[in-house]
Amino acid sequence: MKSKTIGLALGGGGAKGLAHIGVLKTFLRAGFKIDYLAGTSMGSLVGGLYAATEDIDFIERTFLDIAENYSFHRKHLRGKKNLLFTDEETVEKMLSQKIDGLDVKNTRIPFKAIATDVKDGDEVVIDKGSLVKAIRASSALPIAFPPVEIDGRLLMDGGFVNPVPVDIVKKMGAECVIGVDVSSKWPDIEDEHFSLSGIKSTIVDAFSALEYQVAKEKVKDADFMLHPPVLSFHWDDFRNAKDIIQVGVNEATNSIREIRERTHYPKPVKKPLQSFIDFISGNDL
Repeated sequence: MKSKTIGLALGGGGAKGLAHIGVLKTFLRAGFKIDYLAGTSMGSLVGGLYAATEDIDFIERTFLDIAENYSFHRKHLRGKKNLLFTDEETVEKMLSQKIDGLDVKNTRIPFKAIATDVKDGDEVVIDKGSLVKAIRASSALPIAFPPVEIDGRLLMDGGFVNPVPVDIVKKMGAECVIGVDVSSKWPDIEDEHFSLSGIKSTIVDAFSALEYQVAKEKVKDADFMLHPPVLSFHWDDFRNAKDIIQVGVNEATNSIREIRERTHYPKPVKKPLQSFIDFISGNDL
């Protein structure tokens, strides 16, 4: 029986979106081919980079290097317009060797980034033009990151309109749509850490609540929804990249068997020694 095409819809969430790397790693190790990708905010960064390079090891190494060599603390936001895309501490600079000058429509895997029009709040699906600008626009959370102009429109974070773009991936043609939600939640006002003090903290909590409400409707058409338990991490906890990626690995591993059955993907052919090691380690996907 022919395997179904697989599409991933990757949600936003700042550093929590590094769980997408773990999800992708696990799916690839299980032998799944990703046929379509769409992402919002951090999901557009991870998804766009993978769509362009098909090199998940490079993406993981890059963020682990960032975690090791940079201190992404909340105080670093002070006086900076954009944490991820500055001239000094920059993901854009480190990754430009792979994606600089690349057009969204020319990625190896069909990819779309989701952004919000600042003027009217409309959803904007970016499927052409500079991949770097598309990622920046999709990730432009107000207060922290400035909006990005594309084709005469000022664009900001896509989480306001489509936190986990399941419907976009379905329209792209995927027969099996898998959504990965790492951010949307309803804030617990009884939590001792919840506070109405601190403007940025309050805005992030409000944004998460908005994503929660929007995502509830948007993800109904997903064949599978993954919810890596990363909500205990803060949105700028890039220093914890290794732990967050591992959470994504764990979440995806728990779903492999069911996804394989639904998509009719055979297990990858492995050498006897590797099969034995995977069996002993419990990683026999």
